[in-house]
Formats: sequence, C-alpha cells, structure tokens
Amino acid sequence: MKMRQPAPESLWHRLSATGNLANRWLCGADASLSLEALTRASSLGSRLDELRGRSVLVTTKDQLPASVALIELDGIARRLILCPPDLPPEYVPSIIATASVDAVVGEPPAAEPRADSVACFVTCTASLAPGAPDRRAGEQTEWILLTSGTTGVPKLVVHSLSSLAGAIEGAVTRGSRAVWTTFYDIRRYGGLQILLRAMLGGGSMVFSSAREPVASFLVRAGKCGVTHISGTPSHWRRALMSQSTRGIAPCYVRLSGEIADQAILDHLRATYPQAYIAHAFASTEAGVAFDVGDGLTGFPASLTGELGTGVEMRVADGSLRIKSSRTAHGYLGSPAEPLHDADGFVDTGDMVELRSGRYYFVGRRGGIINIGGLKVHPEEVEAVINRHPCVQMSLVKARKNPITGAIVVADIVVDTAAGAPASEGLKSEILAACRQVLARHKVPTAIRFVPALEVSASGKLARPHA
Repeated sequence: MKMRQPAPESLWHRLSATGNLANRWLCGADASLSLEALTRASSLGSRLDELRGRSVLVTTKDQLPASVALIELDGIARRLILCPPDLPPEYVPSIIATASVDAVVGEPPAAEPRADSVACFVTCTASLAPGAPDRRAGEQTEWILLTSGTTGVPKLVVHSLSSLAGAIEGAVTRGSRAVWTTFYDIRRYGGLQILLRAMLGGGSMVFSSAREPVASFLVRAGKCGVTHISGTPSHWRRALMSQSTRGIAPCYVRLSGEIADQAILDHLRATYPQAYIAHAFASTEAGVAFDVGDGLTGFPASLTGELGTGVEMRVADGSLRIKSSRTAHGYLGSPAEPLHDADGFVDTGDMVELRSGRYYFVGRRGGIINIGGLKVHPEEVEAVINRHPCVQMSLVKARKNPITGAIVVADIVVDTAAGAPASEGLKSEILAACRQVLARHKVPTAIRFVPALEVSASGKLARPHA
C-alpha cells in the first residue's frame, strides 16, 4: 500500500507559526507592509491559484515585492527561480529554457521577459489586494538560485526550503523582535539567508535598494531601529567611509561572501563596541558551514571534521570541502554537472593555510597570480595592505611582465578620515609593511591610489580575471 506523503511545510506555514505577525513588517525604500496584512490579502491579487504547480521566474525590480512573492509561492509553485536584478537580459532565454519556466511574476510590465513557453504573467507589487488567499501547500517547492555567472550564463543551483533554512533553526530566538537588514539583495544566497532568518526567527526586515546611496540606506535603517545587519567585507569597507554608520546601533553584525581580514574586523569592533561581530562561511552550493565570533580572522582547526550540526568539513589539496544537509541538491540542467564528490563533499575552491591551530583563508583557487612559477593569492596581500591605518580598502592584481609573466600591483583607496594624504610617503610605508611579512615575490611592485574600487552586484570586490 502506497503511503500518503505528508503535506509540505511551506514558508508561509512556518512564518505563521512564529506568531505576533501584527508587530512585524517588511520595509522597502518606498513602501512597507505588516506581515499580519498577508493573512487577509495577497500581492498576487486573485491569481495565486494560477501559479500552483508552475515553474515561476520571479523578476521583480524591488526586493519588497520579491520577498512577498517568495513567502506566498513556496508550497504553491513547483519551482521558484530567483532572478537577480543585474542579470544580463541575454541570459534570460537560456534560464527560462533550463528551468522549464511557464510563469513569470514581476512588476509592471508583467509581460517581460517574454518567451513562447511562458503563458502566465502575473503582476506583483508591494500593494496588497484584499481577499482570503488559499495558501495550502501542495508542492515541495524547488528554490533555484543563480551563481554569479562571471564567465557566462549562470549555473542554476537547486535548493529546498529545508536546505536553505538548515543553519537557521535555533540560531535566533523566536519573538526576539529583531529588526534585520543586509546590504545583499535577497535574490542572492547571502541576502536570502537574512530574509529567512528574519521571517523564521520572529523578526522584521528592512531592504536595501540599488537606487539608494549607502549613506541614505544607513540613515533609513537607523530610523527603522535595525538591530541585526549583514554584508560582505567590501560592503562594510564602503559603508565605514560614511558617517552614517554611526546612525545605527546594531547588536549583531555579520560578514560573509569574502575573506574577513583582521583590519575590517577591528574597524567594526571599534565602530560598534556593543555588537556581536561574526564572520560566516557560506556559498550558494555548499550552504552555510559555520560562523566565527571570536574577533579573529580565519577559523579554529577544531571546526574541521564533524561539527555536530550536520556539517562536516575537511581540507584537501589546500581547499576547504564541505558536506552538509544544507548543501544544494545539485545544478539544474542536462547533462547535470556534479555538485559534490563521491563522498558528498563540495569543493568550495577557497584555499586555506593552517597556522598555529587555526585555518586562514588565503584566496580563491582560480584567482592565483603566477609570478615566474611562484604563486600569489591577491587576498593575502590585501590583508596586509588593509592593516595600515590610512587604508580603507585595496585590490591586488597582476600586470603582465615580459620576464616573469606577471608582477603584483595594488590599487588602494585611502581612508580620508585618517587624515593622511595619498602621498609617496604613504606608498613607502605600505610597501615597508608588506616587506616585513610577505615573501619578496608577493610584495607589490607598484601602488596606485584610486578614489574608489568597483564592487560587484553581489557585494564582492570585482576581480575581472579571477
């Protein structure tokens, strides 16, 4: 006799179980709404039922309507594909075909993007239509997140609500009335993690906007009473250049997505002395592995092996490997590309070195600079440069050289608040600091002071050749 499968527990079901929806809200740059309002209204009007069992591409411009669509559609749609707002339009047809998209949810005009296979277009905005939406779950919804796609069409990574929320259970206190925000976009893994932490932990959420200057966002976050905030180290380096960072008083600060060097950890500790400051390791494929809150860069070697949290880590050939129930289920597409090895470990491509009982991230495998056969990780050099009190942030890269093939050079943004001018004397100080701790081939042969460094849409320092 075939056993009847239990009904899936949707995001809406789990959100409703946290209670106290009347005092919780979602806030965008231009609008906000109470979570309690969702019990008697819908962002999709009367068309929620049309999306049952469909593969839905979510293309909303702003994060607020996107978040409501995700809350409403988990357990309803067969598949949810989260479309980052910076996705190049030429990639959309391939994604529609690979994910078998047959419905699009977006802001007006809802008929974009068009494809012959897409027959259903539903408008979604932050304005709720009154009614009694039927959100009974009937699907184990697949959540599809896109990789960065720096070398072409992004890969489509398959998650479930369970794999996405695996690191969240028990991590936050229900009813804590936390107000979360992030520099990330929720259509990317890091931002989605924060949205789920807010929703499943009993808190509220403030969304950033790509159209909003960082200083304005921080002022708005302060007015909303933000208590928990996350971003990449590059996000934070840019934010700390603004006096508006003093306008928030978080009790929790989280970094992820890039190597958190000692300079940025110390700077955040000085800015927010009352906050718990943690840096986490996570990736779209491997999920959340761990976070570290001891104020030091890297992580204790004791975290390798079985962590007792359903996560197992090992280091092989210098790279961090992760096995976890939080890992994505695979890549969508045919033929399917293996996401993990035969033992279930995802090779993150993040290189680490063991020193005195602690592992330190030194860079990405694909970002190594080859200097006459000697290897240089740009991030390792940047960590040394960033320690100088007059440096806000830096980017180390290769420049072609006819003798060694390449040389190391650095672009540096000076911290104007430190009061030191971008001078030859400052260059000499930075180079002297590098020579004290780095091998000769790792020391930059040239330094250039620049007004700013490019940060990608995912919040990471743009590395075009990595």
